[in-house]
Amino acid sequence: MKHALSLILVSAALGAAARSFTSVTTTESAVWKPGAVVSLSNKAKGTVVETLADSLEFGRWGTCFNERGYDAISMLPDSAQASVMRRVFAPDGELRINMGRIPMNANDYARDWYSCDEVAGDFALEHFNIDRDREAIIPFIKRAQALCPGMTFWASPWCPPSWMKINADYPVRSDRTNTMDPRKDALLFAGTPDGNRDDYKAPKGIFPPRLSETDYFIMDSRYLQAYADYFGRFIDAYAAEQIPIDMVMYQNEAWSYTPYPGCAWTPEGIVRFNAEYLVPTLARTHPGVEVYFGTINTNRFDVIDKVLSDSLMSASVKGVGLQWEGGQILSRLRDKYPHLRYVQTEGECGWGSFDWNAAEHTFERINHYLGNGAQDYTFWNFILADDGESGWGWKQNALIRVDSAKGACTYTPEYYAVRHYAEFIPSGSRIVARSGGDTPVLVAVTPSGTYVVVAANLGDKKAVVSAPIGSKYLNIKLKPHTLTTLSDAVE
Repeated sequence: MKHALSLILVSAALGAAARSFTSVTTTESAVWKPGAVVSLSNKAKGTVVETLADSLEFGRWGTCFNERGYDAISMLPDSAQASVMRRVFAPDGELRINMGRIPMNANDYARDWYSCDEVAGDFALEHFNIDRDREAIIPFIKRAQALCPGMTFWASPWCPPSWMKINADYPVRSDRTNTMDPRKDALLFAGTPDGNRDDYKAPKGIFPPRLSETDYFIMDSRYLQAYADYFGRFIDAYAAEQIPIDMVMYQNEAWSYTPYPGCAWTPEGIVRFNAEYLVPTLARTHPGVEVYFGTINTNRFDVIDKVLSDSLMSASVKGVGLQWEGGQILSRLRDKYPHLRYVQTEGECGWGSFDWNAAEHTFERINHYLGNGAQDYTFWNFILADDGESGWGWKQNALIRVDSAKGACTYTPEYYAVRHYAEFIPSGSRIVARSGGDTPVLVAVTPSGTYVVVAANLGDKKAVVSAPIGSKYLNIKLKPHTLTTLSDAVE
């Protein structure tokens, strides 16, 4: 693989003198505008983008298939629905999504709570079914597969069946949006030195500020094995629908103590379930399915390190999935555990603003993850209606916004932020240079040897950046608050 990369880079460098770059730029007031042709220079005239020591192969662009997203797109006329799906999923479309994330049981963008087996004590899973998935999730996926037949899929639960949890309910904590008995909130921090004090303060920037020392999953062998088997049954059920799942993660955001579907786990519980039950069970029954440790949404490196430093765990999982605060420790984890593959698992969805700030934030996040070695990138809801509110009261952004009253949709600024990357960086590309801060820049070499430079100026002043292209530089002038992609064409 290194030899092949060397050939690509040498070939690109030899031809660099004969190359020019066409550009397209997006601002808050004007999206996707063709720009000037830019030529290479022998000298850098701006801040030089850092060449990466190791250039990893980019894998897949993904999104999650949720019930409320299906409901949103269903509000559009048939022609508009077809246009949305084509622009998002077609191999020659604008986002070119080729990977799907599937929620196993309800997530926070389900219509309401459900699981595939809510019959308490059904350790043999005799009542397991995916009937609810056939209402929205599977039809949604089928439409994407029709445009992208080679799409791959991975799955993760937000919450096990409620009867497998110590609180016998789907949330982690009570709230006005659920019916959980508030007295069960005492389970979360039970046994910690601080009890249930509300004045506990963690160091600034640490998430979560308090850690649960309680596994919300019932740590009994019958439950653990039944849950591992549950993953296998889910994979089989989807395979029967011609939807292949090639990767699973044991839990979405074990460090979000949620009023919507969730489950808190301790490091010891994570290791026990994954290394002793889930991995060996799937290795025996579904050897083609990989288990990743995710999705990690905490920046407490010591906690994640405690899990991965377990020799059985580190040898069992194939990779690590990171989102939200978890992305802050990506580089440290890669340095210590270089044998694992790292992926980003959920876009940061904001608070329902659907605005330019969301576009700039997502642009920077893609730059951060890909530039620091994440090899897949999964967006959250690509489409939502109106204010993007979940059934549990959280308003979130999406790439496409549907006006339910008018039956029409808007492609948000965030959509174009994603397009600046996804339309130009296909699977198999190599990320070869990167800079962050107010001028995030990513340089990629595609499988065909084409260079792609994705750059932004998130600041209030003009900036000039110099992207290394072989032995030369592409000097890019960036106006304030602009997103730009440049790609080369051999003359």
